[in-house]
Amino acid sequence: MPIEPPPLSLYIHLPWCVRKCPYCDFNSHAAEDEVPERRYVEAVLRDLALDAPLAEGRTVETLFLGGGTPSLFSPESVARLLDGVRALVPLASGAEITLEANPGTVELGRFRGFRDAGVNRLSIGVQSFDDDKLKALGRIHGRAEALAAAGAARTAGFDNFNLDLMYGLPGQSVEQARVDIVTAIALQPTHISAYQLTLEPNTLFHQHPPTLPDDDVIGAMQDVLVDELQRRGYRQYEVSAYAQDGHQCRHNRNYWEFGDYLGIGAGAHGKLSRAEGVMRVAKARHPDAFLRTAGTAAARASIRFPSRSDLIFEFMLNALRLHDGFPAALFSQRTGLGLRDIEVPLRAARGKGLLTLDADVIRPTALGRRFLNDLVALFLPSDQSQ
Repeated sequence: MPIEPPPLSLYIHLPWCVRKCPYCDFNSHAAEDEVPERRYVEAVLRDLALDAPLAEGRTVETLFLGGGTPSLFSPESVARLLDGVRALVPLASGAEITLEANPGTVELGRFRGFRDAGVNRLSIGVQSFDDDKLKALGRIHGRAEALAAAGAARTAGFDNFNLDLMYGLPGQSVEQARVDIVTAIALQPTHISAYQLTLEPNTLFHQHPPTLPDDDVIGAMQDVLVDELQRRGYRQYEVSAYAQDGHQCRHNRNYWEFGDYLGIGAGAHGKLSRAEGVMRVAKARHPDAFLRTAGTAAARASIRFPSRSDLIFEFMLNALRLHDGFPAALFSQRTGLGLRDIEVPLRAARGKGLLTLDADVIRPTALGRRFLNDLVALFLPSDQSQ
């Protein structure tokens, strides 16, 4: 069946940071010299001009400036970027426009400028409020700057902002994780993201692993975090995402519901539903390569159309992260396939107690949420499931 056009988002990648964190596997690069802001903004707009026709005039509902550390860019550069975006694609009047920021001193002073430029949501990478833990993570800010970040956001006019936290840190106890989450809640963000630290390939931590808490301690941390957040009005709607009423991240929710998005900038990935099927586009990864090729077909490092089995897995990898599951009809709307195409793994997941299917909603159980990797693995293509 044909794929119904889903909501459209726009992701723009700003790849530089002050220093590469030892746990980070994102496409980020330490800025050894001055960041070439003007050149990069111009390149991003050329890239968007190239890709905009792929969206066929559809309206962009959310825009996310990620990185790297986007708050290294000046408010003037962000304003030029957003003005250029509006000139190239239809941007909804109530679009959610998020910028990732770090709680460093320089960035804090720029928050008001970002608000004036049109950013209406911040995502602040606090990670922890413990100086020792921040040092172990290689962060360039300390507890004092982390605490100041939320106040600076509110002073700048942001009534919608996220705080990113990590748990399962080197040497961290359950009580230390609890103190971190309680401290974050006291700052009254509208959204909190709490991620378990994992050792990803191609990172310094993977090459030289620190000693992390064991699985039992991690499980206890998760239970404490969920309890503290729920008691204070933050509803879990995704594996790592908690929001006050009306403040779920619309951009990330579109990812998890297998919506469409243009991916613009160095290393960005896009997904678009077209007549010929779902198309995925990846951009040149290194900033130098992107700056050289932006606006030309050479900037597209790859274009692929996932196979039927890959499409099933990619949908489930995203949608099963949602705490309350998803309407069964969404699978067909986003993939063009029918539920009969996933009948076997659905039956297996139900049999293992990992998933329920009732009232036309597919929902992971508490056990399925705890063992999400095992649940998702049931939907792997057969040649990858062993």
